[in-house]
Amino acid sequence: MVLENLGSSLYEALRKVFRASIVDEATVKELVRDLQRALLQADVNVKLVLEISKNIEERALKEKVPPGISRREHVIKVVYEELTRFLGEKPVTLKIEAGKRNVFMLVGIQGSGKTTTSVKMARYFQKRGLKTALICTDTFRPGAYAQLQQLASQVKVPLYGNPKEKDSKKIALEGLKQFEGYDVVIIDTAGRHKDEKGLIEEMKTLEKAIKPDKVILVIDGTIGQQAATQAKAFHDATPIGSVFVAKLDGSARGGGALSAVAAIGAPINFIGTGEKIDDVESFNPPRFVGRLLGMGDLESLIEKVREAEVKVPEKKAREILSGRFTLSDMYEQFEAMKSLGPFKRVLTMLPGVGYNIPDDVMDIAENRLKSWRVIIQSMTPEEREDPKIFGSSRIKRVARGSGTNEKEVKELLNTYSMMRKMMKTFRRKGLPFLGRKIQMK
Repeated sequence: MVLENLGSSLYEALRKVFRASIVDEATVKELVRDLQRALLQADVNVKLVLEISKNIEERALKEKVPPGISRREHVIKVVYEELTRFLGEKPVTLKIEAGKRNVFMLVGIQGSGKTTTSVKMARYFQKRGLKTALICTDTFRPGAYAQLQQLASQVKVPLYGNPKEKDSKKIALEGLKQFEGYDVVIIDTAGRHKDEKGLIEEMKTLEKAIKPDKVILVIDGTIGQQAATQAKAFHDATPIGSVFVAKLDGSARGGGALSAVAAIGAPINFIGTGEKIDDVESFNPPRFVGRLLGMGDLESLIEKVREAEVKVPEKKAREILSGRFTLSDMYEQFEAMKSLGPFKRVLTMLPGVGYNIPDDVMDIAENRLKSWRVIIQSMTPEEREDPKIFGSSRIKRVARGSGTNEKEVKELLNTYSMMRKMMKTFRRKGLPFLGRKIQMK
C-alpha cells in the first residue's frame, strides 16, 4: 500500500481526537504532536512539518466552527485541507491533445525505475484507448533495450530501438518517424546523475532535437528529501513539465519525496504504487490525502473496477457490506478483487476499512485462495450457504474430500467469520468522522 506507515499513523492520530471526551486545546496540541511525529518519520522536511503543524494548530483553535458540523469534524477538516495544500491542493492533469501525436520524454537518474515507469505510463494510456508506442534511446546501460522489450511485450505496446546504434538522437528521430499517427509516444532515455555533465548535455541535445510535448522526470520515492535536489538539477538543465514519483509502495520515505517535489513547484502527475505494470495512478492530492487519513478513495476504486471490468451486482454489493454473504460469495469477490491489486491496497480505498483489517487476515486470504476453492467445492450447498452448521464431523469430512487438513478448513471458516463480522461492524458503526459529510474546500 502507498505509504502505509504514514497513513496508519495519521489515522491513529485522528482516532484519538474522536476518543477524547472533549476536543479542547490539549487535545489539539496532542494531535499536532502526533502529526509531527508521523510526518518526520516519513522524512518530510522539518521546516515544512513545522509550517503544517502551526497552520493546523492555529486554525483548529482559532477558526470559528462552521454551522452544521461538530468541533471534532472541524479539526479533521483542517487536517485534511492543510495536508492537501502542501501536496498541491488540486490535481494537475497531464493533457493529451486529441488529433496529434503527444511525445513524452522520460528523464531521471540511473536506478530511479525509469524503464519500468515508461512501460507503466504506456499501459496507463493504452487502457484509456490511446494508440501508444515506446522508444528506447538508452545507449549506455547494457541490456536496457532487452529489458524494455520484455516489459513492452507483456502489454503488447510496440517498441523501437537499435542496440547497435550509439547516437541516441538518431534513434529517437527514427523511432518518431516510425510511429507517425500514434496518439502517445514515450521516449525512455539513459539514466543520468545530476553531476554527470556529459549525460546532462546529451539530454539537452536530445530534448532540442525531438521537441517533446513534455519532459517527465522520474523520481525514486525511496530517496526522501533528496528528491528536491534532483528535481532542481534536472529542471535547471531541461524544463521539467511533469513528475512521476516511483516506488511509493511501502516506502518509509515516500512522504519526503512527495513533499520535496511538491515544494519546488513541479507538478506531480503520476505515482507508482507497486511492482506490477498496472500499478500506476494519476496523482490527485485530495484523494491521496483522503486515503492516508482513512477516509477512503471511492473514485479511484471505481476507476480500478472499470479498468479491470469487475462486475459486482448492486444487490450483492449491499449484501457484502452488510455482512450477509456466503462462503461462495466471499471466494467470488476475492477472485474478482485479485485483478484490482493486493487486497490491502484496495481496502484502503474504502472509508475507514483499510487500517482496521489485520495484515495477517489479508495475507491468509491472498495465500490460501487456491486451496480454499477446493475446500469450498467439497462442501454441500447447505454448508456454503450457512457455515454456522459446521461441527467437527463436517470439518473432518470436508478436509478428507478436499485433500487438505482440518486446520486449513478451520482457517477458512475463521477468516470468513472474522471478515463477515468486521464488515457488519463497518456498516453499523462506521467511524465517527465518516458519519456525516464534511464539506472540504
